[in-house]
Amino acid sequence: MAIVGTTIFSHILPVIFGFLAIVLIISGSLEENNPKLALGIILFIMACVFPYAVLSVLV
Repeated sequence: MAIVGTTIFSHILPVIFGFLAIVLIISGSLEENNPKLALGIILFIMACVFPYAVLSVLV
């Protein structure tokens, strides 16, 4: 059962977070909307760190 949970946290959620982050970064930079740009950067960093934080607890 732990393998299903680790697959979700290691392969699915980071890809979704990363894609949304890239979309927000591009949209925020083109519209010169700093809050949207900052949210995209924070979401991208969270997508990079999230698997390591969660998987260290699960495994």
